[in-house]
This record gives sequence, structure tokens and C-alpha cells, in this order.
Amino acid sequence: MSDFEVVSPLPGVFYRQPSPDAKPFVEPGQVVSADTVIGLIEVMKQFSEVFAEVEGTITEIAIQNGDAIEPGQTIAIIKTDNA
Repeated sequence: MSDFEVVSPLPGVFYRQPSPDAKPFVEPGQVVSADTVIGLIEVMKQFSEVFAEVEGTITEIAIQNGDAIEPGQTIAIIKTDNA
């Protein structure tokens, strides 16, 4: 097993849920696939989905909902089965 860091591809504001009253896209302990949306990044009223990129289990969400984020900043850590 190894850890995979999902990093931000661009600067903006990170959102863990699709709308203020919705549940978060993912939670720690959740099993995800590469195409699972884990959050949104807003840049100038444009929203970009952030995908897990790998199959595994979310072990940590490193960014709080509504936090500013920079390119390369870790968003989440996923435990994969890859050695």
C-alpha cells in the first residue's frame, strides 16, 4: 500500500460539497475510484471538478471547505493498493 496525494491543479477556493446544504463529495474512510469527484475549485465564478485520480481509500482531507488553495497544494490523501 502507498499514499497518493491529490494536489490542486490551479489556484482558487476549494469546496468539499456541490452546494452549501449538500453532503461533502467524499469523507475519510470512503473508497473511491479514479473518476470520483472529491471537490470543486472555484476560480472567477468558474468551477472545476477535482478527481481522486486513483483507486483507494480516502485517509485525509487536507483542505477545509471554503479555504483558498494554491497549485500543487495537497487536497486529499488516498491509500492505494499499489506498492
